Amino acid sequence: MANIEIHKTKQGGNAVYCLGLIGALVYYIKQADTFVQFLGAVFKAFVWPAFVVYDVLQYIHY
Repeated sequence: MANIEIHKTKQGGNAVYCLGLIGALVYYIKQADTFVQFLGAVFKAFVWPAFVVYDVLQYIHY
């Protein structure tokens, strides 16, 4: 009988981050007028979770 190992992975966070990345790209790129702003929008889209955490911590006065 073959020894079959089943590996369960938790990849749900990757899907949520990917959807958030796409949404952030759309949001920030729509606001960009110049190429430099476009580059800034792409950077912001990749680090959007940091903005969220910062705003939440400011909101709760931590």
